[in-house]
Amino acid sequence: MPEPVKKTVSAFTKKPKTTEVTAGNTAVFEAETEKSGIKVKWQRAGTEITDSEKYVIKTEGNKHSLTINNVGKEDDVTYAVIAGSSKVKFELKVKEPEKSETVTPAEAAPAPAASESPAPLAESSQNTEVSSAETHPEEPVDPIGLFVARPQDGEVTVGGNITFTAKVAGESLLKKPSVKWFKGKWMDLGSKVGKHLQLHDSYDRNTKVYTFEMEIIEANMTFAGGYRCEVSTKDKFDSSNFSLTVNEAPVSGDLDIRAAFRRTSLAGGGRRMTSAFLSTEGHDDGAEFNFSSLLKKRDSFLRPSNRGEGKSESQSDVDVWDILRKAPPTEYEKIAFQYGITDLRGMLKRLKRIKKEEKKSTAFLKKLDPAYQVDKGQKIKLMVEVANPDADVKWLKNGQEIQVSGSKYIFEAVGNKRILTINHCSLADDAAYECVVGDEKSFTELFVKEPPILITHPLEDQMVMVGERVEFECEVSEEGATVKWEKDGIELTREETFKYRFKKDGKKQYLIINESTKEDSGHYTVKTNGGVSVAELIVQEKKLEVYQSIADLTVKARDQAVFKCEVSDENVKGIWLKNGKEVIPDERIKISHIGRIHKLTIEDVTPEDEADYSFIPQGFAYNLSAKLQFLEVKIDFVPREEPPKIHLDCLGQSPDTIVVVAGNKLRLDVPVSGDPTPTVIWQKVNKRNDLLRNSDDSMTPSENSSDLNTDNKLLFESEGRVRVEMHEDHCVFIIEGAEKEDEGVYRVILKNPVGEDKADITVKVIDVPDPPEAPTISNIGEDYCTVQWQPPKYDGGQPVLGYILERKKKKSYRWMRLNFDLLKELTYEAKRMIEGVVYEMRIYAVNSIGMSRPSPASQPFMPIAPPSEPTHFTVEDVSDSTVSLKWRPPERIGAGGLDGYMVEYCKDGSTEWIPALPGLTERTSALVKDLVTGDKLYFRIKAVNLAGESAAATIKEPVTVQEILQRPKFWLPRHLRQTLVKKVGETINIVIPFQGKPRPKITWLKDGQTLDSKDVGIRNSSTDTILFIRKAELHHSGAYEVTLQIENMSDKVAITIQIIDKPGPPQNIKLVDVWGFNAALEWSPPQDDGNAQILGYTIQKADKKTMEWYTVFDHYRRTNCIVSDLIMGNDYFFRIFSENLCGLSETAATTKNPAHIQKTGTTYKPPCYKEHDFSEGPKFTHPLVTRSVIAGYKTTLSCAVRGIPKPKIFWFKNKMDLSGDAKYRMFSKQGVLTLEIRKPTPFDGGIYTCKAVNECGEAEIECRLDVRAPQ
Repeated sequence: MPEPVKKTVSAFTKKPKTTEVTAGNTAVFEAETEKSGIKVKWQRAGTEITDSEKYVIKTEGNKHSLTINNVGKEDDVTYAVIAGSSKVKFELKVKEPEKSETVTPAEAAPAPAASESPAPLAESSQNTEVSSAETHPEEPVDPIGLFVARPQDGEVTVGGNITFTAKVAGESLLKKPSVKWFKGKWMDLGSKVGKHLQLHDSYDRNTKVYTFEMEIIEANMTFAGGYRCEVSTKDKFDSSNFSLTVNEAPVSGDLDIRAAFRRTSLAGGGRRMTSAFLSTEGHDDGAEFNFSSLLKKRDSFLRPSNRGEGKSESQSDVDVWDILRKAPPTEYEKIAFQYGITDLRGMLKRLKRIKKEEKKSTAFLKKLDPAYQVDKGQKIKLMVEVANPDADVKWLKNGQEIQVSGSKYIFEAVGNKRILTINHCSLADDAAYECVVGDEKSFTELFVKEPPILITHPLEDQMVMVGERVEFECEVSEEGATVKWEKDGIELTREETFKYRFKKDGKKQYLIINESTKEDSGHYTVKTNGGVSVAELIVQEKKLEVYQSIADLTVKARDQAVFKCEVSDENVKGIWLKNGKEVIPDERIKISHIGRIHKLTIEDVTPEDEADYSFIPQGFAYNLSAKLQFLEVKIDFVPREEPPKIHLDCLGQSPDTIVVVAGNKLRLDVPVSGDPTPTVIWQKVNKRNDLLRNSDDSMTPSENSSDLNTDNKLLFESEGRVRVEMHEDHCVFIIEGAEKEDEGVYRVILKNPVGEDKADITVKVIDVPDPPEAPTISNIGEDYCTVQWQPPKYDGGQPVLGYILERKKKKSYRWMRLNFDLLKELTYEAKRMIEGVVYEMRIYAVNSIGMSRPSPASQPFMPIAPPSEPTHFTVEDVSDSTVSLKWRPPERIGAGGLDGYMVEYCKDGSTEWIPALPGLTERTSALVKDLVTGDKLYFRIKAVNLAGESAAATIKEPVTVQEILQRPKFWLPRHLRQTLVKKVGETINIVIPFQGKPRPKITWLKDGQTLDSKDVGIRNSSTDTILFIRKAELHHSGAYEVTLQIENMSDKVAITIQIIDKPGPPQNIKLVDVWGFNAALEWSPPQDDGNAQILGYTIQKADKKTMEWYTVFDHYRRTNCIVSDLIMGNDYFFRIFSENLCGLSETAATTKNPAHIQKTGTTYKPPCYKEHDFSEGPKFTHPLVTRSVIAGYKTTLSCAVRGIPKPKIFWFKNKMDLSGDAKYRMFSKQGVLTLEIRKPTPFDGGIYTCKAVNECGEAEIECRLDVRAPQ
């Protein structure tokens, strides 16, 4: 029979809520309890609050209030109110008062500082502003640095926003200061502006203060760390360091707490420490860094829970090492920021070592991969391929050679392959491995991943009394696993006054509370990296119920007297008192305690045993009393002939009805008299007065018993469950273990020759009620439901006093009682259930005898609630017959999931809501069609799940169904404002966004002609137009023009596309001369330049014997060259490749005849040559090129000239000599002439001339320079 307990529902009908007040004001928190007179305690940060001037506590009936006067920053903590076993937590948020003097009017609104507590975990996002403003009315002035106010440390939850603010005094500055934001010591955040980072600045002319802000949007764990703000002017510099802390996002339901698989340091045996986030601050250079996280980019383990966005996105694994190997060094910082690499220095060390290993190996054909990963308990094979099939290899683990030991390590050699197999991998195998062949090594790392620890047997709810021992038990999938215990979301540790004891026994985990208190009530959670289990503990005060009290007894000499009582707790002990003194058991007096029943048995009763007897349960203020009366048998002289007489009055009670509890013994002593001794007949009659059963001592049917049915069978029973015992002066009627069938009217008849006497005795058997029928469940909510039931068919002969309700989880075997006091009604609202868990209910009926057997369990049910209303419901677009809507999912979805959204609209002035879409939509946007132009409509949306519809999110103002005219305008991307260069064969995909309503007409032209739809694809939408070329060809080059037309309004933009290809080979290659160790070559530029400027030539030579080509010059810009350092006696061929932006030409121009380098003889007679005149007039070998540049950027004009003797160079602009102008610098190096113009302006545009003069003549060349103003 289950024990009675108190209600488990909350004692509060109104709970205090989190409040935000300004410093210096008063905060008031109010609470209401179900009953008046309940003692309520208030706590501040876990410490009880007493009534004082600061804290005023009031109680009026069931209303309670806490007033906090003169609120300060130190009051910004968590508070709680406690009533019985119910505890409600809430927060007081203190904001700074408005300043009397502000920097700008826009900054007058108070902003929460970074030191404030983060938003409650139930919020799905967090917006925090870290303000540098102080609480003083005047901002402090830094006498040394430039900052008026520096950015402060901040804290934000994953997914939240935060803003850091810095202010610089500009009164003494001639121009705006330069401000840079850094993360760590090296990452400039100016190039990272985008989705998650925004930089803002402003200037207040009144206070002459510059304000710079850095806003971090949708923060994640990789954003945490140290930051720096640097400000500089012409002659001053200042910097300020601050840090950002990012907290994990909350979750509900199943939570994966597995940390990222990372290594921070290696100790003996390859053991490692893991961390979900690495910081480079204070890192030891000599240690092994966490590079396992760089191998694969993995998902973070916290999902916004149903309290957040409600959805999570998974990413495919990314091989970061592969990206780093292929990327140039200038891209390392960008890759590190993108993939959350926090240790750039260690990464570069590791990458340098890996790149060294990538050099061609003579011993290895194939090396080990950089890293391997294996699940714990599995096996893995490490394999290399060696160049020498007979080579011996050594395998090392953390620098120590691996020896053969049993079946742990298996070494295999199959041809060129060498394989190391590691069986049954454990955490000790998580280490660095090497394969050594001679002097060469191949390195790798093995990461052993522990499988998730699953909870195979969950926790079960428990209900105990105060002071009892509590033991929560669960079973996990692995022995010795590490688990985390929490109470109401707060982790439990052994340091908490040693109250909690944690125990492991194989796969079983225990949480033990030796002496429970009322404060221990709550929800206890055990968490592993693969599961969560929650159970509820209810600790109730000890309360004892008396099911059966002891009754007064009247016994005769030498009879047996039995006092019996039954209490609700079978563990309760007690003492028996006789007239206030403790009863000492002996051979005649026995005291027994079996289960809930306590007995005092007195054999052979004597007159001294007549007294008042009491039973007192230990630990309870109960006193069960009864009186024992001794019946003296008086012997009177009776005449020899006396008619029989039944003396029922001597029992001291009414003989009409005798009540007996089912299962108890009924003993009825009936004194009789008569002379001669009468014959006693006991009969049981039914309502029709029919005789059912007879028994007598020694009789045969008498003829004068005319009222008996002659066909009744007389039974003579002196033994058995129902029997009659005869004595001289009385008879005893006994029923052992009374049953319901024993109920009825019993007739006793006395007969002797003198006469007869008879009496009827009614026996009523009472019992516990029959079990009620299974209860029904209705009105199911998030954590509550309504239970209804019907009275039992049979009440046990006593009125039903009330009902007891029990609850259990579907997969559990433990039932928990929900009510302390008996329920008088036939309905009950059960609360404090866990959403998404399946429960069952059952009922007990209670009368004055006891509790019935339990009813059948109700149908299983699951507490669920509708989701909250959708958020950010807005109108995206409106046309003459359609309205486009968009929204975001609800903040709370719950265990019922989300079936979809219901969109409705209502005309202005009407109350009828009309469905806008057929059925539900799962998308977060909708297009409502077929609307009447000019109607004013209200729109609303509801989220729907199994539990029903959410509250509606409504657009406050009516929407007029009418197209809005919007002027057409292109938003040309920045990279399309200059010539778009693509290679032949590449894909061209140009997206140009625009605005304009109604939908504009779009026209594309190329060089003034309409585009061929077979060659070029055009796709238009309402917001952008796309030009798509699947495979670019040279003829796609040209000027493209796109026009946007709405009625008489238009806008157009022009795009220049240049398709380039590899150039053709140079032409007319000639071997001009061969002398000594030298050969002179000349050639002409290629006929096909690939639609791009020729950047240079690559000249190669090959010995005629080997025909192996070697590069002599690359990126060579002239069309003639001299190849030196040739070997005497050899013949050489030469070939030349041309080069442009696409690369080298496919083929090369090769000399037809080899160049023979003659050997010198033993005697050499030099030929007689006529002295050659090398004088030559100036000649420009490379012309000046007309250019168009942007003003403000340094530019150069270059050309090449030759002439002997070396000509003198003059530069002119519009025929004006530039020799004396400091703005121009002239250079001459090996015939290349350069004119440098510093920061040109539009005034510097014109005709520039270069003139070369020597003794043999002069030459000049000119070009045009256009200087454009910046757009």
